[in-house]
Amino acid sequence: MVADIAYLQHSQQQINQLENTFALQRSAFGANPMPSAEQRIQWLKALRELLVQQQDALVAAISEDFSNRSADETLLAELMPSLHGIDYATRRIRKWMKPSRRSVGMQFMPASAKVIYQPLGVAGIIVPWNYPLFLAIGPLTAALAAGNRVMIKMSESTPATSQLIKDLLARIFPEDLVSVALGEAEVGVAFSRLPFDHLLFTGATSIGKHVMRAAAENLTPVTLELGGKSPAIVSAEVPLADAAERIAFGKTLNAGQTCVAPDYVLVPRDRVEGFVSAYREVVQRFYPQLQDNPDYTAIINERQLARLNGYLQDAEAKGARIVPLYPEAQGRRLPQSLVLDVNDEMKLMQDEIFGPLLPVVPYDRLEDAFAYVNARPRPLALYYFGYDKHEQQRVLHETHSGGVCLNDTLLHVAQDDMPFGGIGPSGMGHYHGHEGFLTFSKAKGVFIKQRLNAARLIYPPYGKSIQKLVYKLFVR
Repeated sequence: MVADIAYLQHSQQQINQLENTFALQRSAFGANPMPSAEQRIQWLKALRELLVQQQDALVAAISEDFSNRSADETLLAELMPSLHGIDYATRRIRKWMKPSRRSVGMQFMPASAKVIYQPLGVAGIIVPWNYPLFLAIGPLTAALAAGNRVMIKMSESTPATSQLIKDLLARIFPEDLVSVALGEAEVGVAFSRLPFDHLLFTGATSIGKHVMRAAAENLTPVTLELGGKSPAIVSAEVPLADAAERIAFGKTLNAGQTCVAPDYVLVPRDRVEGFVSAYREVVQRFYPQLQDNPDYTAIINERQLARLNGYLQDAEAKGARIVPLYPEAQGRRLPQSLVLDVNDEMKLMQDEIFGPLLPVVPYDRLEDAFAYVNARPRPLALYYFGYDKHEQQRVLHETHSGGVCLNDTLLHVAQDDMPFGGIGPSGMGHYHGHEGFLTFSKAKGVFIKQRLNAARLIYPPYGKSIQKLVYKLFVR
C-alpha cells in the first residue's frame, strides 16, 4: 500500500513537471519564434557531436535494455541513420527556410505571393522501445531543423537508454529547448494530452488510436508512425536464394522487432519448400549458432517473449507446422522460426508479429497475392521480389502501403530524400528529410500588395461597367 502511494505520488510529480516544462517551452518559443538558420544548424551540429562522442555508451545502454542487442545492429540501424539524417538536414536548412515564390492571377495584379515556413511552436515526440535512439533522434532532427522547441517521451521498456538519452541531451540543450520525459503509462497518457503544436507518435496501432483521441481534445495535429502486417511477395521467377537472403536480413535485424520487418511472406505454392530451404540456409549462415552469439539480438522483455511464444502455441494448436531454425532458445534469444499451413484464425495472422516468426502463405497467381494483401489493413511497408519490370509496376499500382522496396527490405526507411509514413491503420503523415521539415512547419501563404490597389475597381456598388468587363474576361 505504501509502495502504491509512493508510485502514484512520483507519477503525479512527473506529470506536474511535464506541464511546467511545456509552459517553459511555450514561453521560450514566444521569445524567439523564428530561429535563424545559423541557430538551427548549431543545434544539429551539437547533437551530432554528442552522438559520435557517446556512441559506445549508447550501444551499451541499448544492449543492457535488450539483455543482448547486437552492437553492429545499433550502429547500422540507429546511430548511422541518425547521423546521416542530421547531416542531410544541416546541409539543406537554408534552402528549406527560403520563402517559396508563388504566382498571382492576372486579375489580382499588381501583387505578389509567397509561402513562408514558420516553426509550429512546441512539438511532442513519443518514442517506442524497439529503436529508442533512432526513433528519438530522427523526429528531433526534423523538429529542430524546422525551428521548434521539443519535448520527448521515452519508453519505459528501455530504462537504461531512456535515462542516458535524457542525461546526454540535457548536456547540450536547455530544458526550454529540448527536454526528455521518463515514466510509466500514466506519464505517457498525460504527455499525449498536452496541447502541443504537433505530436509525433511511433508505436502500435492500438496505442496510436488512444494518442490520436487524446490529441483531438486540443485539436493537435498528429503524425502517427504505426505498423501492421507488412507483406513480402516472392514472384514465380525470382531466384529463391536472392529473395530469401534479403527477406532474412529484414526479418533477423533486431530479431524482427522492427515496424517495417516482413510480417509474412507470400510464396508461389510450388516454391514453398524451396523457399523454406533457402531461408533456413541464409539464416544459419548469418547466425551459425544462437547460443551466446553476440550478433543475435534478444527479445526486449519477458512480456514480449511470452506474447511471441503464445503465438507459436496458438498457431500449432490450430494446425500450423512450426519450423524452428535452431534447436532451442537461450534466455530471451528466441529462435527464428518459419510457420507453415497458417490460417486467419491464428493470432499471428491477426496481430503484428514484431519478432522472429515468419508465416509462409502459398498463392497460385500473382493476382491472388494482390487480393490477399488488399483484403487486409494497409501495411506500413510492402516488399516484392521479382525482376520483371511489368510485374513491379503492377505491384506499385495494384497494392497500397506506406512504402515499398522492390527486391529488398527495410532500406527505404534509410533514404533521407524520401518521405516515410504509413497509410490508414499503419499511420498518417510523413517525416524524414524535407518532409520532416514540412511536417514540423506551418506553410503560411502570404499575399502582398503595396500602394496601388487595382482591386478597388470591383468594390461595391455593383453593376458598374468595369465590373461587367471583369466578368466578361474572367468568368467564362
